[in-house]
Amino acid sequence: MHGATVLDSGLMRSADATVHPYPAGDSSLRRMAQEARDLGYDTIAVADVPCQPCPGIEVISAEIIREQTVRGVIASLRRVGQAGSRIVLVNGGDTAFNRAVTGLRGVHALRHVHKMAPYSFDPVCARLAAVRGVAVDLDIRPLTRYRGGARQHVIRRYADLLMLHDQYNFPLTISTNARSVLEQRSPRELAALCAVFGMTSIQVREALGTLSLIIEDRRGGG
Repeated sequence: MHGATVLDSGLMRSADATVHPYPAGDSSLRRMAQEARDLGYDTIAVADVPCQPCPGIEVISAEIIREQTVRGVIASLRRVGQAGSRIVLVNGGDTAFNRAVTGLRGVHALRHVHKMAPYSFDPVCARLAAVRGVAVDLDIRPLTRYRGGARQHVIRRYADLLMLHDQYNFPLTISTNARSVLEQRSPRELAALCAVFGMTSIQVREALGTLSLIIEDRRGGG
């Protein structure tokens, strides 16, 4: 199946794994939800603000854990609890930290891969993520905002991650991390951006479907 056909298909669900409405960003949650729906998403995860229902699209909470120690992450997980309509993302760190948090119950995705040192997410992390079903989040915002060497650094990090993904098949999610409706991107635009580090349209579509699978698993008691 060709990439364009996959991106146009309604058979798979499509989610932006993190957006930041007002006050973290400058657009309201309702406006960003409407924009996401119009761009072709059926789900968005919102960070830093309370969720509220929006017509035509599922809105879930994205809880971002920014602790820099494993003990801090564990304490945050206890505080967050186990609500079914919520995704918990942890900012990545060094290799030992990534290995530890990937094995924690209640962690759904590791983020900020582009900010990690090279090889901080190694084959051990990749294998563990595959076994535990922990996704690695691809933050698209740096690809649209960075220039020159900084952008090339992000591309290299994501290309390295994609090679591990091809080998170990751990889940991926994709976040625009948009802070405005002007920063939101359609699935087709994401496919074009992800192509710069070698990700295929089919892989993009699968990654856009991961968040819904996580939520369905949680609601089913998984």
